[in-house]
Amino acid sequence: MDSRYVIGIDFGTLSGRAVLADAANGRVLAESAMDYPHGVISTELSGKKLPKDFALEDPADYLEVLEKTVSAVVKESGVRPEEVIGLGLDVTSCTLVPVDENGTPLSFLPEFSDNPHAYVKLWKHHAAQPYADRLKELLEKNDPERLHRYGDHISSEWLFPKLAEIAEKAPEIYAAADRFLDMPDFLTASLTGNFTASACGAGYKGLWDPETGYPDRDLITALHPALDGVLETKLRAPVVPLGSRVGYLTGEWAAKLGLTRNTAVAAGNVDAHVSVPGVGIAESNALLMIMGTSTCAMLVSPECSMVSGICGVIPDGILPGQYGYEAGQPCVGDALGWFVRNAVPGWYAGGEAGEGELHGILTERASRLAPGESRLIALDWWNGNRSILDNAALSGALVGLTLRTTPEMIYRAMIESTAFGMRRIIRHYEESGVPVRKLYACGGISVKNALMMQIYADVLGREIYVSPEKQAPAKGSAMYGAAAAGESAGGYRDIYAAAQAMADTTYRIYTPDPENYGVYDRLYGIYTRLHDHFGIEERSLMEELHSF
Repeated sequence: MDSRYVIGIDFGTLSGRAVLADAANGRVLAESAMDYPHGVISTELSGKKLPKDFALEDPADYLEVLEKTVSAVVKESGVRPEEVIGLGLDVTSCTLVPVDENGTPLSFLPEFSDNPHAYVKLWKHHAAQPYADRLKELLEKNDPERLHRYGDHISSEWLFPKLAEIAEKAPEIYAAADRFLDMPDFLTASLTGNFTASACGAGYKGLWDPETGYPDRDLITALHPALDGVLETKLRAPVVPLGSRVGYLTGEWAAKLGLTRNTAVAAGNVDAHVSVPGVGIAESNALLMIMGTSTCAMLVSPECSMVSGICGVIPDGILPGQYGYEAGQPCVGDALGWFVRNAVPGWYAGGEAGEGELHGILTERASRLAPGESRLIALDWWNGNRSILDNAALSGALVGLTLRTTPEMIYRAMIESTAFGMRRIIRHYEESGVPVRKLYACGGISVKNALMMQIYADVLGREIYVSPEKQAPAKGSAMYGAAAAGESAGGYRDIYAAAQAMADTTYRIYTPDPENYGVYDRLYGIYTRLHDHFGIEERSLMEELHSF
């Protein structure tokens, strides 16, 4: 029998990457990565200053990355185009794209090329916070059960707050948009010509539920009058379950990618969620930390519990037949990157070291420090708090600075703060009746930074199983591509069968040091007091600073 192969594409915050894998065993034959040419657009567009908390991207970047990375892995692998049976993709979410009746992004049109609301609103676009607050109030009064499933909070990063912001701030864009698509759905529609909405994105970011659908029409209209009828007009794509086959490649895209029109395309996914099968997790109550610029904490369970402050618990949202829980931290690697770029003095490494080299030097020197030696505690809110406080107005803090403080002390304290933040999330899960029985990690940080992973094990007091998958989301998307292709084409009947055959489970295990855990237990007590003081009791202090 001829070999069969699948492709997975993972679109992150700053770049995209594709892998081509053997459908039989998951072995990766080729991979390719590319930065988005325009990056994140957050300060100005077309020479005009953007408002505070804007985070935009150019949809052309996604299409270019899709074409170049996929065609590159097909060429590098040397496989025959007809041997590639399926393709899956994932994107950060909610990353919103307004399109015209042809599926063309409005930012491509000359009349809207300098209008920021015509561009992609990235997941970390936080300017829609007032509409998120308003939606929360409406749900509290009219649909509290739905609100409970989202941790009793609504994020500015989600679908309806962004829609309301566009309707209010740019009614011309809202009127011109034939549809609003989450980026995964935009890409699958581009590839196949079929408009759908993935149950993952709709569930976690659009308040959709498989039993009741989206929120009530009157409630959405109360958020903003222009949204009246939006479900039947601008969000009219059918919601399809994970593992579904959206369609097959169009002739145009097959030619661009070097594939055939028989390549099945899976429903789009969210990057964090698709990583769960990507690292081989099928068991219940195992928490996966996807560690990169931010950290997502994903968990599946057969039981549904209401957990305040998380990003949602959705049936079949991560894996079929189980409830999927999402929580996370919006700033982990980003915080360390900020420190290296902006706060390390020129003399520290002789003034010639680049950013990557500085990370290495700081990590090595920080590894010489004992837990608690710096007498520093940081709060990990450099980009707000996603879980469990859900407050984008919170900001980072560093307590305990003296004239003896060194850069490596601060660097280590910032690493420790993210571990403390994760411990707070896990504790909250368990206090809410969701046991966390095992810890996994994947992502660039988990593979590259052994010091950070050991600190996490010591702070959490648990073993951590680190996946060897360098591109876990892309690998998970490839698995969904195999499921979309189906058994008859050489794929699999479902994502469980695909993950069992294709995942690399040769985990590296980090074991906590009991002595270090004892020190960190005391430090965590101080972190918790600072967390509750600035995040709950006196949160108005940071909110007032944020308002300037």
